[in-house]
Amino acid sequence: MVLITGYNGFLGSHLTRFLLNQGANITGLDIKAHRKITVLTRQDLEHIKTIKGSVEDYPLVFKIIHEARIEYVFHLAAKALVGECLKEPAKAFSTNIKGTWNVLEASRNNASVKGVIVASSDKAYGSQKDLPYKEDRPLSGEHPYDVSKSCADLIAQAYFKTYGLPVCIVRCGNIFGPGDFNFSRIIPDAVRSAIQNKTLVIRSNGKFTRDYIYVEDVVIGYLILAQNMQKLKVFGEAFNFSNEKPVSVLGLAKIIYRLSGRNPNYKILNLAKDEIKDQYLSSEKAHRVLGWKPTHSLEKGLLDAIEWYRAHLERK
Repeated sequence: MVLITGYNGFLGSHLTRFLLNQGANITGLDIKAHRKITVLTRQDLEHIKTIKGSVEDYPLVFKIIHEARIEYVFHLAAKALVGECLKEPAKAFSTNIKGTWNVLEASRNNASVKGVIVASSDKAYGSQKDLPYKEDRPLSGEHPYDVSKSCADLIAQAYFKTYGLPVCIVRCGNIFGPGDFNFSRIIPDAVRSAIQNKTLVIRSNGKFTRDYIYVEDVVIGYLILAQNMQKLKVFGEAFNFSNEKPVSVLGLAKIIYRLSGRNPNYKILNLAKDEIKDQYLSSEKAHRVLGWKPTHSLEKGLLDAIEWYRAHLERK
């Protein structure tokens, strides 16, 4: 029995589909039980128990885990857009921090739970000069989204160290691929702009560097970790998932236009505030301990995403 919080979001929908293909019995919790646009099909949704609600509702989270006798929890629900968290910090803290301790506390109080995986972020590390980030680096977020992830990450570690809760933490770079309709993010926006031959607006100066990882590689990482966390005795530990090939925003945009068969067409606003300039991860621990490595290069993942977006946008 598996609980996926945020099952209908970008990462959650992909993880749900992979687990369905493996025959898992899934309960999904999401503030939007049925989104208009998702990679989950109607048939997929018929095979999972969907519950509309928030991780901020402790009695609901406890009830779900207790009544379904949940064994594994993938906690993916979050306010995930940096801009939204800047506008509504209290909401970001409530969802990302309170929501996390609710999931952990409900798991602690249900003996059926064998493992919890908490989705953290590379943003939890904050801004640091020593790159790439490794898992033993301090968590030092400074702005609302970053701080919410630092806090949730530390709370998860506290539940293992204090109560022995079987929890692990995943920190990823920027995840991309089919099904991400948050066009405020650079890859969906750049792909749409290239496909529709429109000008891409870049909020920053274009020099910010990030690493980008294909969603299916992240899902495989989550599954490998869930299947091996007990055998490898890695409870309480964090793992970075990254393709370890950072690229600037401007460099990424140029790659997307080239792969789309278009000439670059962008406008740099240089208005980004409260964002970390350079941020990328080392996945050496995941390679060594879990035997996980991404199978999609940046260009291969982008080609798959462009093909999917082109088919979707042409249907609209």
